[in-house]
Amino acid sequence: MEKDIMFVCFFHFNIGKPFCCYKRRLQVSSYEQVCNFVVHDRCLKTVVSACSSIATNLIKNPVAHCWSEPGHFKRKFCNVCRKRLEDSLGIRCEICEYYAHIDCQDFVVSDCKECATYIPQRDLLTIVHFHHWREGNLPANSKCVSCKKTCWSSECLAGMRCEWCGVTAHATCYKHLPEECNFGSLREIMLPSSCLTIPRLDVSMETLLGLNNKKFTRTVSEEWSSSGDSKDDEERERRSPREKDGKDKDKDSDAEIIRVFDGNNTMKRRLYRTISVNKNAPTHVILEAALKTFHISDDPKNYYVTEASEYGEKELDENSPFRLQLTTPDGKRPSIFLRYKDKDPDKGYIKVYSGGLKVSVGSKFVPINKDTTTDMVIRTALRKFGLEKNPEKYNLIEVLLDKGVSERMLDREERPWELIQQARKDSLRQNRMTRFYIQQTEDPHGPTISLFVGNLPCGLSQRQYEKILLDIIGPENKWHSFDVIYYEYGALVLIYNTAEKASRSFHILRDTIFDDKQLLAMLLPNIQPHMIPDNGIQPLLVFVNVKSGGCQGTELITSFRKLLNPHQVFNLEAGGPLPGLYVFRNVSYYKILVCGGDGTVGWVLSCLDNVCQDAVCQSPPLAIIPLGTGNDLARVLRWGPGYTGGEDPLNLLRDVIDAEEIKLDRWTVIFHPNEKEMPDETKVAIANDTNSANTNEDNTTMFVMNNYFGIGIDADLCLDFHMAREEKPDKFNSRLHNKGVYIKMGLRKMVNKKACKDLHRCIKLEVDGKLIDLPPVEGIIILNILSWGSGANPWGPEKEDSFNKPTHYDGMLEVVGVTGVVHMGQIQSGLRNGIRIAQGGHLRITLLTDLPVQVDGEPWIQPAGQVMVLRSALKATMLKKREQATLTDLPPSNGDGTVFVLEKYYHLICDLISFSVKKDSIWHSALQTSAPSTPIINCDLNDMAFLLLVNAITNLLAISNH
Repeated sequence: MEKDIMFVCFFHFNIGKPFCCYKRRLQVSSYEQVCNFVVHDRCLKTVVSACSSIATNLIKNPVAHCWSEPGHFKRKFCNVCRKRLEDSLGIRCEICEYYAHIDCQDFVVSDCKECATYIPQRDLLTIVHFHHWREGNLPANSKCVSCKKTCWSSECLAGMRCEWCGVTAHATCYKHLPEECNFGSLREIMLPSSCLTIPRLDVSMETLLGLNNKKFTRTVSEEWSSSGDSKDDEERERRSPREKDGKDKDKDSDAEIIRVFDGNNTMKRRLYRTISVNKNAPTHVILEAALKTFHISDDPKNYYVTEASEYGEKELDENSPFRLQLTTPDGKRPSIFLRYKDKDPDKGYIKVYSGGLKVSVGSKFVPINKDTTTDMVIRTALRKFGLEKNPEKYNLIEVLLDKGVSERMLDREERPWELIQQARKDSLRQNRMTRFYIQQTEDPHGPTISLFVGNLPCGLSQRQYEKILLDIIGPENKWHSFDVIYYEYGALVLIYNTAEKASRSFHILRDTIFDDKQLLAMLLPNIQPHMIPDNGIQPLLVFVNVKSGGCQGTELITSFRKLLNPHQVFNLEAGGPLPGLYVFRNVSYYKILVCGGDGTVGWVLSCLDNVCQDAVCQSPPLAIIPLGTGNDLARVLRWGPGYTGGEDPLNLLRDVIDAEEIKLDRWTVIFHPNEKEMPDETKVAIANDTNSANTNEDNTTMFVMNNYFGIGIDADLCLDFHMAREEKPDKFNSRLHNKGVYIKMGLRKMVNKKACKDLHRCIKLEVDGKLIDLPPVEGIIILNILSWGSGANPWGPEKEDSFNKPTHYDGMLEVVGVTGVVHMGQIQSGLRNGIRIAQGGHLRITLLTDLPVQVDGEPWIQPAGQVMVLRSALKATMLKKREQATLTDLPPSNGDGTVFVLEKYYHLICDLISFSVKKDSIWHSALQTSAPSTPIINCDLNDMAFLLLVNAITNLLAISNH
C-alpha cells in the first residue's frame, strides 16, 4: 500500500546566542529545517505542533481563509514559517487569527473556523461544539486556562487559543483540556455553527460573507525576459522563507542560484521557486533543497530532478556533481524540474475522505489502476465505509487546497489514476494539495438556495420585476419562486432549487448595471431555528455601517467576525439591513446590534417596521455602538457619545448581553404642502428615499421620527452641513472635523440671520388641540428623547413648573425654542436651556412659508402647508446599557452641577479650537487673564471663532470664581 511518509526533520546545532524554544526561552539546539521550529533536545518529545509540510494532511474538513489586503502587522508571527511579519508584507484571515507572509501564502493551511455545520436529522441534544485551536499571536498577558501561568510570548509563535471561546493555553497543556467548547462569555449571543447551512456552490467564502475578493500576486512567480532571466532585479526574486534569513547568500561567489519548477504547468506559467546551493554540490543535495523549498517532507527516494533546457528534459544523476551534468552555459541561471518517481506506473492508491458521511472513520485507502473508473472508486470506498447501498446517490469530489478550497465533481467514467499521474506531471505541490471526498448527490441541507437581489427600481409590481430579471439572466436560469419582495426598497429574494442555476444567476446579476445602478446580488445562509438551544441563547444580529462618523466600522466588523459567527455580522454597505433581517426571519428571539449613527439606527428601525410583521420575532431589542457625529439616541441609552477605537470589542458585546430592555416611543410626522405651493427645485427633499414611508398623489409625505424634529435655524444649519458632506464626502471622516464644520457654519449663520428670522411669525403651533402663543424664536425643536445636538438637553433639568418629567416612553413630546445660533451654542455648552414651549401627544403645525426642517438629522426645505405629528403604532424595543459606577458619576462637590458644566464647557472649547490652535496653551493663557466680553463685528471667521472662544472662557471663569 502506498502511503505518504510524513515526518518533521530536525537537525542538531550549537549556537552562541539565545533563541526562543517554543516551550521555554533558553539556548536551544534543535531546529526544524522546513518551518523553522526551534526546540531543546529535551523538549522534542513534547512537541505537538505540526510542521507546515504535513499540517494540511491532518485536516479532516478543510475551510478556506478569507484574506485581508496585504499590510504590515506589528508584533505578529507567520503561522507558516514562524517568523515575524513586521519586516515584510503579510496577510491576515478576517475570520480567524491566521497570519502569513505574502511569500508563504502558497503553504498556508486551510483550517479556518467551520461556521456552518448543520447536519439534518441530528438531535439537538447530541450536538457537541469543539474548540478550534490556533497557535501563537496571543493577546498580551494571556494566561493558560490549565496551569494558570503565562502562555503568550512576544518573541516567537507560542501558545494556543480557541477561536470560538477565546481561552488560551500552553501547547503542552491544551491537549489535556476538554474537547467541548461552550463559546465562553459570548455563549448567550453566539449563533451556533450547528444551526447554519450555506449553499453548496462554487463561490468563495469571501463572496458569501460580502468581503471584497483580493487579488494577490503569485508568490512563486517571476516574469522572464527573452533571454530567460528575470526582468526584476535578482535581489527581489521570490524565494522560500527558509532562504530569507536576512543575509544575502546570493552574493556568495561559491553559491549557485537555481530555478525549481514542480511541474509542466508551472513552467508554462513561469512559476518557480529558487534555491541557493554550492556550485560543487552533488545532485542529491539539490534534490533535498528542492523538496524543502516546496515544503515537501516526503522521502527523497520518491523523487528525482531533471534539467529543463531548450534541448529537452534530462534526468540528473544523484551522486554526480550537479554543475558538471548541466547543458546550461556558465553565467546563465539553470532551471530544473522536481519529478515524482513512480514505483508502479500502472497502479497505486488514493485516499478517500468520508466528508459529511455518518461513519466512524475519516478516510480509507482505495487501490486503483489505470482502468479504474470513478464509479468503481465510489463503490469500493462505500464498501470500506460500511455504506454499500445506493452507490448511485454518491459522487466523488476532487478538492484542491491551493490558496483556498475549490471542488470539482468527477464524472462517473473518469479514471482517477490518470488524473493523479497527470497532476504529478503538472504540479507536484498541487497534487499533494489534492484530495478526494465521497459526497451525497443531493445536498443534505436541502435544495433551497436564497439569492438576494437589490438596487432594483422601487415600487414596481412582481410582473415587472420578473421581466427585468429574466431579461438579465435569461429564461434558462429562471428561479423556482419569489420568496419575498421589498417593494419600497427595490429588493427581493429569489429561491432556487438547483445550485447550477443559482450560481450562474448570481454571477450574472453581480456584474450587471441596470438603470445606472450596479445590481446587488448576495447568496444568503439559512438558519435552522430548531437547532438553536432554548436555554437562554439569543443570537445577536450585527449591522455595521462602515461609513458612519469616523469610518471606524471597518475595525469593528473585522473584530466581530472573529468574536462571533461571521454569518451573523452584516455590512450595511452591501444591501442594507434587509439581507440580515431576512436571514433571521425565522428565529424566535434574537437581539440586534447597530454600529452607526442615529441615522443608521433609524434606517434599521424603518426596515424592521416593514419586514418584521411577517417574521417570527416582530420586535427584537436593539443595542447601539455609536459611530456617528451626534449619537443622541445612543447617549440616552447609555451607550456613550461615540466609539473611539480604544474600547475592547469583546467588552462591547458583553455590555450587550447585560443590557436591559426598554421601550422607545416613535412618532409619525405627516407633511401636507399647500396645493398652490411648489417646492424649490434647488433644495428638494434629501431624505425621502430612505426615510419616507409613502408618498401619494397629493404630495402628502410621512416620516417616522425617533429622536427629534426641528424647524428653523437648527434644520437650516443641518441642511448646510448635509449638502457640504454630499458634495465632498471624503473630507467628513472624523467627528472632530464634522463638529468643526458645524461651528464654522454656525458662525456664518450669526452674520446672516435672514433664513429663519422671526420664525414665530411664520408658523402656527397647536398642541393637543390648543393654539400655542410662540415667543420670539428662530427655531423650534420637538423632542422625543432628552438629547439633541451631540448630547445637549434643550429641555433642561427638572424644575417646578406645569410640565411633567419627560421620558422617551411616556407618549409625550416636548417642544422647545431657540433664539439663534448663540443660544444653540449655550445649550450645547450646558450654560442655558431652551425655551420650554409646550408638552403634548398630538401636534399640528402650520407653515406659512417655505422653511428648513429636519427629522432625525435628515434635512430639507419644506414648502408651506400643514404638518401633523402623531404617536405611531410602531414601537421599538431598545437595549439600555446598565449603569456602571465611575468617577464621573459622582455628584458635584458643590451640589449645583458646576463640575458638570465646567466639563461640558471645556469640551466645547476643545471643539471650537479645531483650527490648529493648541488647547493647552490657550487654556493656560485664558486662566491668567480675565478678558472682557468682546462684540463680534467686522471680522473674518477665524477671528470670530477666537473671540467667541474668549467669551466662552470669560463666562467659564465667572462660573468657576462663583
